[in-house]
Amino acid sequence: MAQSSTLDRDEHHGAVPRQRDAGGSSARKKKRKRGAPLWAKLTVTFGAVLMMVAGGALIGLRTVIGDLEGSIQVAEPGILEAEPGAPAEPAGRALDGAFNVLLLGIDTRKGQDLNDARSDTIMVLHVNAAHDQAYLMSLPRDLLVEIPEFKKAKYPGDSEDLINAAFFHGAQHGGGWSGGLELAAKTVGKLTGLKFQSAAVIDFGGFRTVIDALGSVYMCVEADTKSIHTFVVNGTPTYVPKMSDGAEAANYASRTGNKQYVHKKGCREMAGWEALDFARQRYTVADGAGDYGRQRHQQQLIKAMAKKAGSAGVLADFGKVRELIQAAGKSMLLSLPAGMDVTDFLFTMKDLASADLVLLKTNAGYYKSVIVNGDYKGERLDKTTEEMFRAAKSDKLGNFVLINPQVVNNEK
Repeated sequence: MAQSSTLDRDEHHGAVPRQRDAGGSSARKKKRKRGAPLWAKLTVTFGAVLMMVAGGALIGLRTVIGDLEGSIQVAEPGILEAEPGAPAEPAGRALDGAFNVLLLGIDTRKGQDLNDARSDTIMVLHVNAAHDQAYLMSLPRDLLVEIPEFKKAKYPGDSEDLINAAFFHGAQHGGGWSGGLELAAKTVGKLTGLKFQSAAVIDFGGFRTVIDALGSVYMCVEADTKSIHTFVVNGTPTYVPKMSDGAEAANYASRTGNKQYVHKKGCREMAGWEALDFARQRYTVADGAGDYGRQRHQQQLIKAMAKKAGSAGVLADFGKVRELIQAAGKSMLLSLPAGMDVTDFLFTMKDLASADLVLLKTNAGYYKSVIVNGDYKGERLDKTTEEMFRAAKSDKLGNFVLINPQVVNNEK
């Protein structure tokens, strides 16, 4: 009989395991697909940032937001409804009370089918009932979950698979990003008990374009971190594709003489390529935190982007705001509450402009690994994280954080 156990990071020595293929049990023995960290995290933060304009400027900003209507793909209505056929909210109304937004990030590379992707970044944004506090929570991409049946994509369901496979399965047989988003929302909702009023998918390429439009972001690196993606070639940092782990990157550096780029400890303004490269690292993260360390840095990057986009210089320049909207819209899919259009949704988010975005860690930022006969299978959520999602469901995250300060990601 298979021997199963759950290990925390210390027992697992912080090792970063290889990921199973998302194709189900029969596919798990196949060659591992190249996992990529991605981030879908911009949409809601970006919407809130746009609203940080005082009084009379809102009229002019509505005109700018009109560009967003045609720039961002909007998913078919109703895919996030708890029950099919639930009545839609009247058009033009803002969201009332606490609400949750699911953010998915994917990474498609040149020549890859856009629907052949996993959501390697999965985040939940909870906004309290007063709309003056927001909490961002990340889920491990290797989390073992039940993925429900999804007839739209001819998917029979699976009692146990990695959570990032839900998007892939929902996107098959014509489901596309909309189907992937719908199945991912059902899967995360079943796991956490949360209902989502909105959701978004963003591709890596679009995210990079947005950072380029911002110019730079202020980031802090807690310890020297080698990149497995960027190497110094003839004195210039250069992206080198197809590096699957730290050992392969080290072998490439030794073979070619092109040293791995090192993100030096300290705080500074980072160009888009540098900030994204730092946020992508998981094999070389300090203290062996692996994917959990990458989650921290992804959250850190969101907050840095929100701060930069919310600066007076950006918001006073409607041309810059328009550029950011258009950059974000190129690789984004947004699912809105039934009966809402993009402009209504963004104006619902306006109060978040002055709210503090609290970054929260799952599993205290360490591995909670499932090991069967010595083989890594995936992750589970610890009891504190389960309590965190229950607190979000009842809109009591503020109290939860006061009692459990260790869950807060304080990286700057």
